[in-house]
Amino acid sequence: MKIGDLAAKTGVAPRLLRYYEEVGILHPYRSGNGYRTYGEPAIDRVLQIRELLDAGFTTDMIREVLPCLDAAKEETHASPCPVATDLDRLRRQLSSLERRIDVLQRNRQAIKAYLRAWEDVASTSPTVDHDGPGPVAQ
Repeated sequence: MKIGDLAAKTGVAPRLLRYYEEVGILHPYRSGNGYRTYGEPAIDRVLQIRELLDAGFTTDMIREVLPCLDAAKEETHASPCPVATDLDRLRRQLSSLERRIDVLQRNRQAIKAYLRAWEDVASTSPTVDHDGPGPVAQ
C-alpha cells in the first residue's frame, strides 16, 4: 500500500509517516519508481508507535525498544535487542506507563459500576431520564 493508504488506515498524516521513516522507526519498501510502499504489518507498527508516543516515549526510545517488542510479539529472539543507552529513563517510562495503566483500570471499574447502577435503576423504573440514573420528573 502507498503512504496515503497507510495514512488513511491509521489516521496518521503522511508527513508524520515520513518523519517516522526519517528517525528510523518505520521502514517502507521502495518500489522501482522510488515510491514508498508498505505491507499490512505497517498498520500495526504505526499504531504501536502512536501508542508509545502517547505513553510519553521519545522516538529515540521507541527506536531502541521496537526490535525487542517485535521479537516478543513473534516469540523469537532472532533479532537481538540492542543495548539501551539510557536504562534509567526507560525504567522511568515503564513506571509511568504502569501508573497510567492502574489509573485506567480504576477508571474502567468506576465507569462499569456507574453503568451497572444506572441499568439497575432503569430496570426498576418505567420512566427514566436517559441522561443519568433516576426517574424523570413529571
